[in-house]
Amino acid sequence: MNKQLQYGGLLAAGIAGGFSVGGLFKRLRRPTPNQILSQVKRAFLKEAPIEGSWIEMKKSPLQKFALRTDVYYGGITRYEDGQLVQYEFLADANTGSILDIYRL
Repeated sequence: MNKQLQYGGLLAAGIAGGFSVGGLFKRLRRPTPNQILSQVKRAFLKEAPIEGSWIEMKKSPLQKFALRTDVYYGGITRYEDGQLVQYEFLADANTGSILDIYRL
């Protein structure tokens, strides 16, 4: 077999493997609490200015029926109709998905 062809095949296999492993690492990278808070703030800013926000930096376990996961708790404060209103949210610590938002 031609050595150039053989090395070209190895190089192509290495590049394909690198992309595959890179995609795996990207999926395994978990969002930070600050990234999750920024996501929630961007959504709230589409409606009105925000007065304050917070997120717990420590994960908390959550079980709802058969589902078990780790979550971050956070909150947003803003004015609505001249009154200060608080919201709390619950975000999946592994994916960053917002599981719940509720007004206090």
